[in-house]
Amino acid sequence: MHAAYVFDAYGTLFDVHAAVRKHADAVGPDNAALSDVWRTKQLEFTWTRTMMGRYIDFWDITKQALDYAFAKFPSAPPSAKVALLDAYWELDCFPEVPAVLKALKDAGVKTGILSNGSSGMLNAAVKSAGIEDVIDHVISVDRIEKFKALPEVYQMVIDDLRIYPDAVSFQSSNRWDVAAACAFGFRPVWCNRGNQPDEYKDLSPELVLADLNGLIGSDGKPV
Repeated sequence: MHAAYVFDAYGTLFDVHAAVRKHADAVGPDNAALSDVWRTKQLEFTWTRTMMGRYIDFWDITKQALDYAFAKFPSAPPSAKVALLDAYWELDCFPEVPAVLKALKDAGVKTGILSNGSSGMLNAAVKSAGIEDVIDHVISVDRIEKFKALPEVYQMVIDDLRIYPDAVSFQSSNRWDVAAACAFGFRPVWCNRGNQPDEYKDLSPELVLADLNGLIGSDGKPV
């Protein structure tokens, strides 16, 4: 058991495809492909803007990525954009998330989120999912105006929680995020929800899980 369990938000706790799924009929036949492109460009824009030193917050990036996705799929009516953006503030969390976080909290460990998301987006998502009572810290890159996977992002966890990196179990569904957390010194867990092939084999996670249920042992205690 670790002193703190810190989670990436989008794709790990919250389902990034829930917004498009909710309005699939309005988006049209290319809804699944559009959702994939939206997410891909959302991540790409964080990396390129960090390298350029031209930060804008994650909400603006999310809107720009959606604009690109709609341009990529002309079958999707632009009138659906507003509904998708509104839905992104209230993304569904994955089914196991509330129970896993409660088990961690009951075990007396610290819990937190470290995310590229803006503070407003994260607070809204946490509240919508009803997990505000089981999350101790919500840490946004807004503070330093740089995105993952820079070491400065992961350093915020250490600064806020006042613990050593190897006392942190860090969970992410993004393999690149897991690699960066490993390089920083966290004890990373890859929540490989999509059963993706491994990457960055020199920066391996300590655990690979199909979902977050694997964080809780058969005795009900954190692993």
